[in-house]
Amino acid sequence: MTMTNETETNHDCLLRIEGLKKYFPIPSGLFGKSKQFLKAVDGVDLFVKKGETLGIVGESGCGKSTTGNTILRLLEPTEGKIVFEGKDITRLSERGMQKIRKDIQMVFQDPFSSLNPRMRVFDIIAEPLRTHKAAKGRVLEEKIFELMETVGLDRSFVRRYPHEFSGGQRQRIGIARALALKPKLIICDEPVSALDVSIQAQILNLLLELQKKFNLTYIFIAHGIPAVKYISDRIAVMYMGEVVELAGKEELFSHTMHPYTSGLISAVPLPDPTLRERNNRILLEEDFPDQTNLPKGCRFYSRCPFRKDKCKEEKPLFREVRKEHVVSCHYPIIQ
Repeated sequence: MTMTNETETNHDCLLRIEGLKKYFPIPSGLFGKSKQFLKAVDGVDLFVKKGETLGIVGESGCGKSTTGNTILRLLEPTEGKIVFEGKDITRLSERGMQKIRKDIQMVFQDPFSSLNPRMRVFDIIAEPLRTHKAAKGRVLEEKIFELMETVGLDRSFVRRYPHEFSGGQRQRIGIARALALKPKLIICDEPVSALDVSIQAQILNLLLELQKKFNLTYIFIAHGIPAVKYISDRIAVMYMGEVVELAGKEELFSHTMHPYTSGLISAVPLPDPTLRERNNRILLEEDFPDQTNLPKGCRFYSRCPFRKDKCKEEKPLFREVRKEHVVSCHYPIIQ
């Protein structure tokens, strides 16, 4: 499935992934020789424009985090292309990738486990600068102080260890580390899911402020609809290793077309239930397909409240139904 949209090929495109696949072998047989594969990411096509935030949302296990890790080649892709600034980076050596990682950084989900508990804040933020020999001595020290102040941390914290900070403060340290090399793209892998709701808002606002200040581009991965809606410009919805719907934020929420996307939105709790007509809610069944033996038709068939015989037998195409709104569904919801 390849999207043919003029927007993805213009000079503003920073990253493009084509037919990206990541399969994990499952040992079986007498000697553990694998004949089965878990298809975590299975033919994903996406593009990211300079200065925008592309949100990737879906349930746990849909492949969104694996997609982010594969883009940075923390996991090696099974198949497909990852084109960054016009250069296919899938076949680069580790040495070549080290240069690319100056421009692509990641903010991880767990702000505690992603920080070395034996390192002080100064050394955690300094690590990428030292690795890439970007600063040393007094210049390095001033750079660390500047980064800490940029993310809202007092420079007096510089000698503390990660366990001495709250979850939100630890995530700010992670963001400072990601900013150290002045990257062009930051992959945010569920950066607020482990934080309290009040702290989530602070981190999201910080990311927006930094994006505006440094002209950053984000891939924002999350399973929570509200966070993705708040920060993203465009949103890709993933299910069972595939993108099933992709559109601009306002377009996606005002003209939701895929039943899975509608189910995700319906699952968001509201403080006042009367704000939503309960008759319009879509409740998803829990009959998940086997990810090692996926159906030949629509992967959402077993859970879809609108399924028909064609959905079971024929795989839907990823097609543009409205302008810049693509969906993988034989019978999209037309509003």
